[in-house]
Amino acid sequence: MIRMQGVQKIYDTGAVRVQALRDVSLHVRRGELVALMGPSGCGKSTLMNIMGCLDAPTAGSYALDGAEVAGLDDDALSAIRNRKIGFVFQSFNLLPRATALENVMLPLIYGDWSEVREKAERALAAVGLADRSHHRPTQLSGGQQQRVAIARALVTDPLILMADEPTGNLDSASSEEIMALFERFHGEGRTIVLVTHAPEIARYAERIVRLKDGLIVGDEPAVATAAAAAGAQP
Repeated sequence: MIRMQGVQKIYDTGAVRVQALRDVSLHVRRGELVALMGPSGCGKSTLMNIMGCLDAPTAGSYALDGAEVAGLDDDALSAIRNRKIGFVFQSFNLLPRATALENVMLPLIYGDWSEVREKAERALAAVGLADRSHHRPTQLSGGQQQRVAIARALVTDPLILMADEPTGNLDSASSEEIMALFERFHGEGRTIVLVTHAPEIARYAERIVRLKDGLIVGDEPAVATAAAAAGAQP
């Protein structure tokens, strides 16, 4: 599904040159749930932005679903995002004056009204919020707002879900509810890439890819990571 080879990302403002990614090679298979982990500034969000076609690499190749995308222009990248990728962010990014249903309908705004509404209602039902469709974000808890955001990401039936710290603004109980949803969607065959700094969130993944200073420094099954941590306990 995702195949990166020798990817680099350099931000050059003239006065400052920052190499955010250094020779990153990474493959994600269809149906995997992969966690990207590392400290702040390690490059994990930059890597997700490139995976999600929100940004382009400075060098290297990136193929998504078998097609090279590294050299595409903004319009072509936008088309791929709309068709193939659903995004979930830490800050929810919901329109405050729109209802849950209206927020979920946004990615389909140019479609047939009745079909768009039906798809949005199904997406809300999939995250357990069918009875909250006419509530605005201020009338919902943080966990419910994130579920609306997940429904919005799902409504286009994307090939990949990409989640950047999706539990970062939530309490532990809400975080578990959100991760249970991702676990369910993964069980249904969806490909999911998750950015997190929290080991308790990364444990839901099949693989944990660790980054440091723009480099991949670890890539192992999550079960192996959990076993190693358990073995280190006194």
